[in-house]
Amino acid sequence: MNRQQRMRLYDIQKRAYTEGNVEQINNQWIFFDEETEEAAMLEDYLQQEIEIFRMNRWKKGVLCESGKIRIGTDAIMLRDHDIVRIRKHLIYSLERLLDGINDDAFFQFVTTLNSLNFSIFDCIYCYNHLSFLADQQRKDGVNFMVFDNQEQICNVQHHFFYFEKVNDRFEFTLNTGKRLIIEKMIS
Repeated sequence: MNRQQRMRLYDIQKRAYTEGNVEQINNQWIFFDEETEEAAMLEDYLQQEIEIFRMNRWKKGVLCESGKIRIGTDAIMLRDHDIVRIRKHLIYSLERLLDGINDDAFFQFVTTLNSLNFSIFDCIYCYNHLSFLADQQRKDGVNFMVFDNQEQICNVQHHFFYFEKVNDRFEFTLNTGKRLIIEKMIS
């Protein structure tokens, strides 16, 4: 699995975007979050990935200045009440953890999380012990993650051992008591 395939898996995650509409008020563009109804200055999202819904499809670009989205070499000007969605960021420690595990473990973890109706973007806490072992030849320990999809909570423990063999074990526990364990070993 290359970087592009991993990014494709990121793109299809539920709740990867904050969706809402925009309005120009007093010469400033304001973003209204559809879910929370909170307002934010659109300029807070400058140079970030944003999608605009035009002609019955999403067009992906970058907010290059307040009110203007760069899509390839073209620029689209926003209009009042345009529907947009802004890409959410992963918690930094989770992003580093996902970058640090091998492709098989990554795929197994993300697809299992998705099968439980959670997204990597639902992460509200991540302790990445693996990041503290970067210069060590033998790496073993546990990472902790908590996910909240607004309906349930999922706690994940990632037990890892990387030395002569590679062993990744993920233990998923939901607040309902449901438990799932997956393990990936490479000799």
